[in-house]
Amino acid sequence: MATMPTDSEITPSSAPLMPLLLVDDDAPFRQRLTVMLQRRGFAVTAAGSLGEARVEAARLKPSHAVVDMRLDDGNGLDLVTELRAMSPDMRIVVLTGYGNLATAVAAVKAGAVDYLAKPADPEDIVRALSADEGERPEAPPEPMSADRVRWEHIQRVYELCDRNVSETARRLKMHRRTLQRILAKRSPR
Repeated sequence: MATMPTDSEITPSSAPLMPLLLVDDDAPFRQRLTVMLQRRGFAVTAAGSLGEARVEAARLKPSHAVVDMRLDDGNGLDLVTELRAMSPDMRIVVLTGYGNLATAVAAVKAGAVDYLAKPADPEDIVRALSADEGERPEAPPEPMSADRVRWEHIQRVYELCDRNVSETARRLKMHRRTLQRILAKRSPR
């Protein structure tokens, strides 16, 4: 069994730690990401729910945040809006296992500086958190596949229907069970 690193192993003693709020309801993922971000110079406070995150954010006043979009007790985008109101210059990255174009746009409009699909590489998260204002990511080397374009469209309609499967299926003229199977799968490449 692996042991947790000591404080001296995580960060150089001369570097000031940047306060970061990590919000994710997946406990093992949250624990791994906490350790990885601590090793990269962040003082991480982890929360497993929106309620817990709101309490910690008010107490901590973080300069950075990493927020999962789908939480057991609500939508992480609501928290992004609250964090942005609390501190307009906070660097916020949204993580999700259900990535699509519509939610990426919603995350950026809410105030996130980036939107990453899970499982996100810690280096990508740190890069997004520390990117200069206005810095843009590189364009993808290849266009989206036809399967990916179809999946993005389904996800966009699903978000427009407030994540109502029945209404989405009706609008897409698709059987409800077929839609549920598509929504349960990871996005195609």
